[in-house]
Amino acid sequence: MTDEALASDQDNLYEHHNFTASEGQEPLRVDKFLMNFIENATRNKIQQAIKSGNVLVNDKVVKANHKVKPYDKVRVLLSHPPHENLLVAENIPLDIVYEDDQVLVVNKPAGMVVHPGHGNYSGTLVNGLIYHIENLPTNSNERPGLVHRIDKDTSGLLVVAKTEQAMSYLANQFFDRTTDRLYNALVWGNMEEDEGVIEGNIGRSFKNRLQMDVFPEGNYGKHAITHYKVLERFSYVTLVECKLETGRTHQIRAHFKHIGHTLFNDERYGGERILKGTTFTKYKQFVDNCFKVLPRQALHAKTLGFEHPTTKKWMQFDSEMPEDMQQAIEKWRNYTVHQKE
Repeated sequence: MTDEALASDQDNLYEHHNFTASEGQEPLRVDKFLMNFIENATRNKIQQAIKSGNVLVNDKVVKANHKVKPYDKVRVLLSHPPHENLLVAENIPLDIVYEDDQVLVVNKPAGMVVHPGHGNYSGTLVNGLIYHIENLPTNSNERPGLVHRIDKDTSGLLVVAKTEQAMSYLANQFFDRTTDRLYNALVWGNMEEDEGVIEGNIGRSFKNRLQMDVFPEGNYGKHAITHYKVLERFSYVTLVECKLETGRTHQIRAHFKHIGHTLFNDERYGGERILKGTTFTKYKQFVDNCFKVLPRQALHAKTLGFEHPTTKKWMQFDSEMPEDMQQAIEKWRNYTVHQKE
């Protein structure tokens, strides 16, 4: 498709993705660039979009071998609307911890995506929320009810705004860092200190756009602070409590990898490999069994506190660690005991 044909057909195309290459972007083929950027994308789908003339760099149609450079604007246009704009209410069971006319607190299971996006157009928390509640307000990203989110394979508590007033009031609390959020995480290695603070800007990795990196010099990314306290040690892994002072994408996952303690079984950040321990076959089998029990990153949003939008009362909620994390931790606890015998 020529630029002229694309322009004439513009009314029939919908923007599905829009990326701006970072200042540190090394020249990279646009097909590989999009593979790094778009979660769950297949090479075949990206190649088809390029062949159809639906991939633009700086508003010009490009071929697959076009090199993306710093500050380039890359867009993917397709003939159908993005699925995330076609929200469908679904009767999905929700673990509702609390609900009134302003807010709802839900305990999200691991494996549930919070909102629709590429590769996950149904079965999300938002699909269930709009079935359960009519006329949810939308945030700046047009996502109903959401004032914060947690990753697909992270379990735990989320607060949902049911009115415009609640949306604004809660959003301000998250912006002002006055909410209280505690997470439990199982991380590789024996943490040296019983408690501490991890501080360092978090931004998209220049090498893998599906990961976040830490930039301690502060020249890139957004300011991020994580406080941690050791709860229990198991020789080769450590159970920690994390308190978020900021709420950046993958903050806990990126911060702990940065200090050499990647989350246990966090595939995206390399935690699905044996990072600490021995070379004995029995140990490898034990770790593999832990991975089978806990087939996701060991992270749970345990505690959530905020000021209620209308009553102004402080509300604090706590959730039990899910069964898969409890089982993996119990395995490590028993393993450590037997090692000492």
